[in-house]
Amino acid sequence: MSLPSETEAPERGISRRPVEIATALLLIGLAGIVLYDSHGRGAGWDGGPQNGFFPARVGWIFLAASLFILWQSFRRPDGVFVTYEQLRQVVRVLGPLVLFVALIQPLGIYVASAVFIIAFMAVVGTSRWWSIGLTALLVPVVCFWVFEMQFRVPLPKGPLEAMLGY
Repeated sequence: MSLPSETEAPERGISRRPVEIATALLLIGLAGIVLYDSHGRGAGWDGGPQNGFFPARVGWIFLAASLFILWQSFRRPDGVFVTYEQLRQVVRVLGPLVLFVALIQPLGIYVASAVFIIAFMAVVGTSRWWSIGLTALLVPVVCFWVFEMQFRVPLPKGPLEAMLGY
């Protein structure tokens, strides 16, 4: 990797400081929820630990770490957290994943997995159409055999499995 010259424009992207501040505030909020719930259950020691004793201790540690993250975000020099090109790559991976999760309920996990494999391999990968089709068929079939027939673990099924009698 070469160093940027004076004529090169710096890479554009999302700044680090706002991301770190937002993350710290989110974690502080989660720590607050843990502490509130723990103290509501009883976070003391009354002849032994009450229900919320250990979660409260973890909540306080979580809060301290979150405050440290917030403090550090103001001390570090600001820079680019993620470039727009890197973010585009994340969205390329996240898109098929969101589609997969959305399709589990209406289509069942096996058909949704096939759709996910097709979308992921077509969008992210550069695979041939026959390898995409073969993978999209074999992976759900093998998973069905392992989970449904061998381990007898029922996973969400859709209309295709109902039509096949499962």
